[in-house]
Amino acid sequence: MSNFEPAVHEQAVVVRGLKQAYGARAVIDGLDLSIQRGEFVALLGESGCGKTTLLRALAGLDAVDAGRIDGPARPAVVFQEHRLLPWDALWRNVALGLSGDGIRERAQAALAEVGLADRADDWPRNLSGGQAQRVALARALVQEPRLLLLDEPFAALDALTRIRMQGLVKQLVARHRPGVLLVTHDVDQAITLADRALVMRNGAIAAHYTVSAAARQHRSHPDAVALRDTLLAELGVTAEPLAA
Repeated sequence: MSNFEPAVHEQAVVVRGLKQAYGARAVIDGLDLSIQRGEFVALLGESGCGKTTLLRALAGLDAVDAGRIDGPARPAVVFQEHRLLPWDALWRNVALGLSGDGIRERAQAALAEVGLADRADDWPRNLSGGQAQRVALARALVQEPRLLLLDEPFAALDALTRIRMQGLVKQLVARHRPGVLLVTHDVDQAITLADRALVMRNGAIAAHYTVSAAARQHRSHPDAVALRDTLLAELGVTAEPLAA
């Protein structure tokens, strides 16, 4: 069972002793994790290691067998698929779940933040993949969440769109300052975006690394190259030389 309670101080979420098993297989086994407001954390691990199970537990989508989650009961989530409602205009998609006054104005302001101010009355079917993910990001951040969960949100995008989206996410996270957990298989993406990179193995956080500012800004910086090699080794991959 998952027990959500308000976080204290500047913590976005604190997890203690989380456990989840499917039959005899323990997918999450005594996992501990904490993320502060304004901190960007990337979670890496081999397929099947429990990353998505953890994210779904933090999102409140799945119950767990044991442990404690102190954080928001409904954090914002951006999935690999944009999950927009095709029958609603873009501003209504962004406004989903909002309450209070000025809902359309707030939704339009969020669309403006992601560069789609002139598309508020357009429909999801008219968007490219990158544009749809920008709407999904606007829908998440318009809630001013304490915790933002990103489940490989750039995986389906082409390389150039992925780079632009990474830059946009950086800007918006710096502006809104949620705690962020990014689930990814992309080591370079983790280094580009995150303050910390975590490696999940055997149902727990097996290793954690601080990402220096220099590594985030320059992929050829020695810090970035060394961390890339280390993370790939953690994942059982032999690093190849990185082009300048």
